[in-house]
Parts: sequence; structure tokens; C-alpha cells
Amino acid sequence: MIDLLLPALIIFLLLNLAAGMVRVARGPTAADRMLSALLFGSTTVAILLILAEWMGEAALRNVALLFVMLAAIVSLAFFGMPRDDADDGDEP
Repeated sequence: MIDLLLPALIIFLLLNLAAGMVRVARGPTAADRMLSALLFGSTTVAILLILAEWMGEAALRNVALLFVMLAAIVSLAFFGMPRDDADDGDEP
């Protein structure tokens, strides 16, 4: 039973990634695009963890951990950037 469930779950997550590509292409703001990219990262982690369990490869768990750390750094860097529309009071 579990041998059929794990591949079906992977296919569902891959379809979720394909649907997220629409938001990346058509996102109205940069924040929408960035959130979609973070969704890709978390979905990739989920796929890697499912593959690690299904195939019995412990190294895939390490790769998933690496993706989690990179996603955290990218999100901090993006949301810590100065905004163009921010009014800091220097201009009249």
C-alpha cells in the first residue's frame, strides 16, 4: 500500500510545483514571486524526504536539510532588502 502512496504523493507535489510556476510568471508583485519561490523550496524538501523514505537513501535527507537552510537565507535576504517605495523622509 505504501509503495503506491509515496509515488502518488510525489506526483501530487510535482503538480503543485507546476501550478506554482503560474504564480511566478504572473505574480503581480515581487513578494508574490518570492513566496512562490519559497513554496518551491519547501515542496522540494517534501519531495526529497519522501524519496529518502521510499528509496531508503539517507543522503537525500541531508540534501533536504541543505535546501531548508538555503531557503531560510534567501527569505531573510529578500525581506531584509530596502524597498524602492519606502519613504524615509529624505526627499521633499
